[in-house]
Amino acid sequence: MADRLVCRDCHRVLEVDDGEQCPSCGSTSMTEDWAGYVVVAHPEDSRIAEEMGISEPGRYALKVR
Repeated sequence: MADRLVCRDCHRVLEVDDGEQCPSCGSTSMTEDWAGYVVVAHPEDSRIAEEMGISEPGRYALKVR
């Protein structure tokens, strides 16, 4: 998935053409060094979302370096 970046702060998986700022948290700290991801559709009902601190639906990296 080399065409994707991940926000180091909120772990949101972004397309390269999304820009240089995370639309979720506003961070400009992005990386291409990440592994695995989870898709959260209903964060209010998800234990994984709760553990990861996710409050918005979307794709999130499991490990960010």
